[in-house]
Amino acid sequence: MLIFVGAAIVLGGVLVGYVLEGGNIMALNQPYEVMIIGGAAIGALIIATPVNVMKGIISQVTGILGSSYAKKDYLDLLVMMFEIFNVARRDGLVGLENHIEHPEDSEIFQRYPKFVKNHHAVAFFADTMRVIISGAVQPHDLEDLMENDIEAMHEEEARPPDALASMADALPGLGIVAAVLGVVITMAAIDGPPEEIGHKVGAALVGTFLGILGCYGFVGPLAAALKHRNVENGQYISCMKYALLSFNKGVAGVIAVEFARRSLFAEVRPDFLELEGACNESKKRK
Repeated sequence: MLIFVGAAIVLGGVLVGYVLEGGNIMALNQPYEVMIIGGAAIGALIIATPVNVMKGIISQVTGILGSSYAKKDYLDLLVMMFEIFNVARRDGLVGLENHIEHPEDSEIFQRYPKFVKNHHAVAFFADTMRVIISGAVQPHDLEDLMENDIEAMHEEEARPPDALASMADALPGLGIVAAVLGVVITMAAIDGPPEEIGHKVGAALVGTFLGILGCYGFVGPLAAALKHRNVENGQYISCMKYALLSFNKGVAGVIAVEFARRSLFAEVRPDFLELEGACNESKKRK
């Protein structure tokens, strides 16, 4: 929602300031300039961007409109891992197979819908637990394995915002293209009345204005917002990594999730007593 608030402030600040300075708002109504800039920008994006990255842009832009991970979501993640580790301690690693092989049917996972909806997180957790259950990997090798997975995810998630950032960088230049075409039209009508020439020159300058505003006011900030959201998604995965590493070393489940808790940013990190209380509550569901 803050994206819409920010966009409204950008647009409102520019237009209100323009009107207060005596500008005619209708002079900015240049749909053909928008067509030139927008069409060229979208076309250039299609030329430069693979189909899967285009799909990623759509997915990330729609995803950013939803809520990000809050403290409650991380607390649920930590408690979920605590429950899974307790199953392993009580029933042995074999007792985890039903949860890991069929996470969509796991009673434990289904109690935490935010985790289940994150397909990357479910796959990362389940695949790593499969490796742990196999017992064929040393702790340092498991860490390398998870780091490779996280690095691949980061690179994949970084491609859509990078493509949008490139599009933003191109917008001022495309605004100049629209302005040059406006000047060409103006020169063709150079023998016309002054008011007609002034109107055409104004339309050409609007092209430059729209390109710069689109770059620094909208598309560029949107790309930055996607990068920030990807950092949050990366922390969610990294939180699991620290818990899984600790569990593989043989520490108790409550200590394993404490390692994970310490890896979180302060604004989303549950305190020790919150986590302890939530873990104790989970034991009562047994």
